[in-house]
Amino acid sequence: MAIIRDFEEFVEVHALLLAASGIPSSLHELLYQKLSSDTFDGGDFFQVEPCEDGRQRRLVLTADSMDKESQVFLVDHAWTFRLSDALKQLQEVPGLAQRMASLMCVDLDLASDTRFVSGSLHESNSEMSIEAILEREVSEAKEKYDGIVRWLELDELGIDDDILVSLDLPRKFPDLIALSLCLNKLKDWERLMPEIAKFKDLRALWLNDNPISENCRYTADTVLKLSPRLEIFSSKFTTNFGEWALGFCGGIYGKDNPGCMEQVNGSLQNVTTLDLSDRCINNLISQAFSPVQLPSLSCLNLRGNPMEQNSAEEVLKHLQGFTCLRSLEVDIPGPLGESAVEILESLPNLSLLNNVSSAKILEKGKHVIDSMLQPRLPEWSPEEPLADRVLNAMWFYLMTYRLADEEKIDETSVWYVMDELGSALCHSDEPNFRVSPFLYMPEGKLASAVSFSILWPIQHAKRGDQCTRDFLFGIGEEKQRSSRLTAWFHTPGHYFIKVYEKYHQNFQTKNYDAPSINSSKARSLLGGDGSPLHVYTDIPQVEEFLTRPEFVITTEPKDADIIWTSMQVDDDMKKVVGLTDQQYINQFPFEACLVMKHHLAETAHGFPEWLQTTYNLEAQLSLLIGDYHLRKKGGRDNLWILKPWNMARTIDTTVTGDISAIIRLMETGPKICQKYIEHPALFHGKKFDLRYIVLVRSMNPLELFLSDVFWIRLANNTYSLDKHSFFEYETHFTVMNYGRRLTHVSTPEFVIEFEKEHQVEWLEIHQRIRNMIQSVFESATLVHPEMHSPTSRAMYGVDVMLDCSFQPKLLEVTYCPDCTRACKYDSKSLLSGEILKACDFFNDVFGCLFLNETTHFTPF
Repeated sequence: MAIIRDFEEFVEVHALLLAASGIPSSLHELLYQKLSSDTFDGGDFFQVEPCEDGRQRRLVLTADSMDKESQVFLVDHAWTFRLSDALKQLQEVPGLAQRMASLMCVDLDLASDTRFVSGSLHESNSEMSIEAILEREVSEAKEKYDGIVRWLELDELGIDDDILVSLDLPRKFPDLIALSLCLNKLKDWERLMPEIAKFKDLRALWLNDNPISENCRYTADTVLKLSPRLEIFSSKFTTNFGEWALGFCGGIYGKDNPGCMEQVNGSLQNVTTLDLSDRCINNLISQAFSPVQLPSLSCLNLRGNPMEQNSAEEVLKHLQGFTCLRSLEVDIPGPLGESAVEILESLPNLSLLNNVSSAKILEKGKHVIDSMLQPRLPEWSPEEPLADRVLNAMWFYLMTYRLADEEKIDETSVWYVMDELGSALCHSDEPNFRVSPFLYMPEGKLASAVSFSILWPIQHAKRGDQCTRDFLFGIGEEKQRSSRLTAWFHTPGHYFIKVYEKYHQNFQTKNYDAPSINSSKARSLLGGDGSPLHVYTDIPQVEEFLTRPEFVITTEPKDADIIWTSMQVDDDMKKVVGLTDQQYINQFPFEACLVMKHHLAETAHGFPEWLQTTYNLEAQLSLLIGDYHLRKKGGRDNLWILKPWNMARTIDTTVTGDISAIIRLMETGPKICQKYIEHPALFHGKKFDLRYIVLVRSMNPLELFLSDVFWIRLANNTYSLDKHSFFEYETHFTVMNYGRRLTHVSTPEFVIEFEKEHQVEWLEIHQRIRNMIQSVFESATLVHPEMHSPTSRAMYGVDVMLDCSFQPKLLEVTYCPDCTRACKYDSKSLLSGEILKACDFFNDVFGCLFLNETTHFTPF
């Protein structure tokens, strides 16, 4: 087709794209007009404004109003790329890093004179001296109160340990109830604690943002031993929290009314609103927080509290006693459970849950309410280059699509960043706008395609309204919506840790008995008349190299005794081709439990040493997030590798330590997330893995055979954990068969050099690998006994990596593996020293599987 000339041709060419985009048909003609005239008029209707102290932007409607589905806008793509090219483009394309840094708000320290500290912006402190501030406090106490200073704020004054001791605050202000020393230079607990212990009535101590707060030795409970009446420590509640802490959060106590012993008792009677968010409360059920003390409480915020000492049932039962409670904010999922509906059923008096109408939640059956989650904001250090800042922040902004035509779908996804207007759209669980990618083909062909995002209103909006979209449009809780929001928001980490720990504990209680490994039981398939076995195959190497007289190639599947194919043979295929149950096939039923990566992790039933921790992201994202939080909390490495369920050649495989990246990469297809082997054994400084060939005659009894040789796959670049190296395929991946420089190392050459380099005995490592492979197939027989079939024989590729302690780690099991090198290079058996001719590889395979031979294959 030539250039599109009118609206009818536009619809004809783009019919599938229009349907997939969800753009209402009433807007199609207006969309065509704007696309054909290249009209970007969003600036006439919207304005981009800074928010979150300049670390984020939002989009605001400046038009008087905009009705639902009344307008459509083109949003340009400011950056489009393949993931592997991201770093290179940021470093080489002029102006790209600068524009992306500005769009993602990670250039604030370069674009402003405002002081940047640890990812936050702070204004300079008051110019008053410490002495002047203390004199002012004494004067105010005399003028306004009883002359006793009970509340003292000495924030951001450059106070270090020496200055604090010299101030002699306990002597000057012995009746202090609250002391704030935030944003100072305090470092030494041993010097600070004796000073604090001198305050006998201290209820609150704030040491936020001091170097001393990085010392984990001193927790709130530790400080409580020295100051037993303390209820608030660095904004968190101590286990001693009571009426004073609750009164502070309820607005009763503050600098103008610090409170004292006589005032505290019964002070909560008139509190109607109580914000207890992010107070690190582990035990909510106390004498102070009770319906008796808080009879008027109607609005309660409990977000950000683990409440680990209370079950969800206990907390809900306790809250039922607050008869005036009408509004509740709490993490969902969280300490009250995973379901908003279930919370409302337990607390029927609530009219609002997380600022959403209870009636609306119950009507829609919504289990997760996410509108109040705090956004993740990009973090960087002043010395970090713009390209690195953008790489860290881009996962908050990226969107993706994959190209396809009539013949095939593109193997790698395209990622893109919308322009400044589109990127300013923030998330909402109840958005008023929607965005969808769209490929405009002005010449009617994919080659002429230009990508845009299309923006249109899905609710009525008026001037000043913030314009939002749903970052997870169409994704409900059945697809782990609440967990996936972790990519953009601070979801409750303690909840995910609990889920992970429970899962881990359950697996540790399971035991399995290993099946027996039998010596050869399967009989030879050759008949007594000596007639050859007919083999049908679609694999060229089998056709070329299966030359034994016992086997004859046939082109008719229904005439074959043996079907050796790279295709999956299921019941439907058998019917179409005319196969029978008497024909032997080179695959076992349910072998997906081995050859599909997410099923392999399930087959391993637990946490065997030979399999890195693995999560199926389509079902176990919450477990991964919990594991990630625990590793981060414990200072352990947190590097992961994402692999598609069932794709080879490391297609769509990524190494990252960014939890937002991990979650966003789910959008390009089903994946597992596996703990990366950060410190593998190296060969001359390069990463490698080993391909073993395993033959299976039977699953019950289990009959396994291991090839007497293996094949080495070697990375081309020196191994590195530098974060830039994760964009270098030839540093972290070893599959070089497809269009890359392949370095072939023979098995004997590798073994000799490896033993010399690492001072190890290869036969010891070989035995560990054999044991591991045996465990893999034993696991399959235990978990999936239905795999057995008397007419199945199969060959599998087992890919193995060694860690720095030379312990084997299973990478994957491959059905019908690529045997190009096995048929190309002669080798030598490590066990017998015998030469293995490449041209006899498939002769040996078929001899072992179908003739009961063991030439060049060793039984387990």
